[in-house]
Amino acid sequence: MQTNSQSKPSLVMAIALMTLINGIFNVIWGISIIVGTIGLSLLCFPVPLFPIILGGFEIAYAIKLLANPPVPVQPSQSIAILEIVALFVGNVFSLVVGILVLIFYNDTAVKDYYARLNGQAVPAEPVQPIQSLPVEPAAPALEEPATPEKPKRAPRKVA
Repeated sequence: MQTNSQSKPSLVMAIALMTLINGIFNVIWGISIIVGTIGLSLLCFPVPLFPIILGGFEIAYAIKLLANPPVPVQPSQSIAILEIVALFVGNVFSLVVGILVLIFYNDTAVKDYYARLNGQAVPAEPVQPIQSLPVEPAAPALEEPATPEKPKRAPRKVA
């Protein structure tokens, strides 16, 4: 993966391209719902307009990601979640893209890229707190005081 300061990581490019393609597909999907039902689906206002509006947001976000020089932008998990919700409109392709984008957002190279892009400090390596417990000197084991053994008596002989 490319993590150069001048270039985008390959997963960010994948996010941008998948979002752009899915945005175009969502606009076409929404228009096809309207045309396929001869406009009757407009009576159910949000159904055909949801993928069209979502597609517009996806295209705008993808253009910002693909811009050269890069435009400061935050990872848009809300768009990815809405892509998953588009399954209720019948768009399975959008479901797959939404899940992949959410997975890609959790990659360290992608997180570092967004942090650099937005001017936030990027930790060199993940810092794990060192938890050390105080070590107390071991207490000496308590031993029972030594007791002298009593001599054993010889068994009595009975005459």
